[in-house]
Amino acid sequence: MATPPGAITPPGREVALLSGDAKSETGSHALTRFQPKDAAFESRVRESFARQALMRTIGAELARVEPGRVEIALPYRPDLTQQHGYLHAGITSAIADSAGGYAGHSLFSAGSSVLTVEFKINLLAPAAGERFVALGEVMKPGRTLTICRLEVSAIQGELRTLIAIGQQTLICLEGQPDALGPQTRHAAKAHPT
Repeated sequence: MATPPGAITPPGREVALLSGDAKSETGSHALTRFQPKDAAFESRVRESFARQALMRTIGAELARVEPGRVEIALPYRPDLTQQHGYLHAGITSAIADSAGGYAGHSLFSAGSSVLTVEFKINLLAPAAGERFVALGEVMKPGRTLTICRLEVSAIQGELRTLIAIGQQTLICLEGQPDALGPQTRHAAKAHPT
């Protein structure tokens, strides 16, 4: 049975993906349309994401970038699992955190950057799938603090399982564009790509 428009898949419940559905891969519908302050928001988000060594290390990719909404996709890899073979909660949390962070960042002005102030994740079902999709969606943008909703789904064939939900608070660092910190600069010099 298909999930009705606007509904969230109950924890652990699997639903079939419908081709041509207006929903994202996570099954959610955008609640609000936002206008970005920077017309080049998508390239700014993609460039910042490309600088994230952790996302590159785990093989995560930006799947969708819209104003106030970002999806990150991650293929299953055995080296990212815990002792039962499920995707590790730390990896689930990392892709959720980055999806939310970039959803907020997409609404910030050029020349600003983002940091997570806090986030809470509820793990709803074992992270078993051939790929995983994290959704970050801005719920309340603010001048300094922005609140995002987070979801992570496991995809196995045509089935999707909501495995994690969360909430996140971000801070906009106005006038402070992304930059390599001292430790990152040192590591980049030691290990050029």
